[in-house]
Amino acid sequence: MRLRLNPLTKKKLKRFQSIKRGYYSFILFCAFLLISIFAELLINSRALLVYDGDHLYFPTYGSMIPGKTFGLDYDYETNYRDLKIRFKKRSDGAFVILPLVPYNAFELNLRDGEFPPYPPSFEEQHYLGTDVIGRDMVARLVYGFRICMAFSLLLLVLNFSIGITLGCIMGYYGGKFDLFFQRIIEIWSAVPFLYIIMIISSIIIPSLLILVLISVVFGWMGLTWYMRTATYKERAREYVLAAKALGASNMRIIFRHILPNSISLIITFVPFSVAGGIGALTALDYLGFGLPAPTPSWGELLQQGTNNLQAIWIISSTVLALIIVMVSITFIGEAVREGFDPKLHTTFE
Repeated sequence: MRLRLNPLTKKKLKRFQSIKRGYYSFILFCAFLLISIFAELLINSRALLVYDGDHLYFPTYGSMIPGKTFGLDYDYETNYRDLKIRFKKRSDGAFVILPLVPYNAFELNLRDGEFPPYPPSFEEQHYLGTDVIGRDMVARLVYGFRICMAFSLLLLVLNFSIGITLGCIMGYYGGKFDLFFQRIIEIWSAVPFLYIIMIISSIIIPSLLILVLISVVFGWMGLTWYMRTATYKERAREYVLAAKALGASNMRIIFRHILPNSISLIITFVPFSVAGGIGALTALDYLGFGLPAPTPSWGELLQQGTNNLQAIWIISSTVLALIIVMVSITFIGEAVREGFDPKLHTTFE
């Protein structure tokens, strides 16, 4: 089954693709996203494949395999790096295939006679070194990016759902309903968001879902104003009057006619909303009001880096990751805004 796009959509996508820095940034960002989704295949303390001479095991996405399964003298989870060394000494063809980075984001890899943080080492396979308690920096960065994206995308869906729905209804009906919610938004936007987070963090340990919900409470208002204005303009168009004359319901007019013709405006806000979500979570974690330890977090790594400037690899790798991601999203946003500019592309249904 082939996906059929209308000529206008094809024109917008072609325009987006012609803006090279935005298009290549989109490919790079998608690659980062795929790496974070399937991070267990590249960055994990569990082996990808184990053959003990008789059976094959796939520990990565399976249940915990105790050491006694492979003839070791303990019942907790197998240390696959140690197992690989042991299997190399055997002559029965047993082997262990480890990920590119054989550490997870929570594992402490301490050395005798040395205190972390440890500098980058290809021999130890800590390619960007470790943090202040011996956890691998690559693992913390990649899994931290996954959490940032989960936070940003959840925030995006909820903020856009509320903002688009309420903004469309305000712009379409107008009158007292519109005036009432305008005053609500003006009052609510004056509430200091950071103070609310500080108060809640002092009472409970915030989880990802709690942080998303708190951010949604204060984050839906920006898009609401834009959608209200767009709907207010679109409701005077001839196609809306024609739909009313044909007996279409108000909800059908809003969500089947006005909203599709405002989609260009919505799409242009998506990249910047994602960047805002990443920046918000990183800032909260840096200030100590975000996710609890030992959750992988870019903000926590920034805090470690600023407190331990002698371990320059911590702050430099985290800042570089932030710069690459944020610049990529900015370029994507510019390309999306140019490619889907509603002033260049207009459609009526």
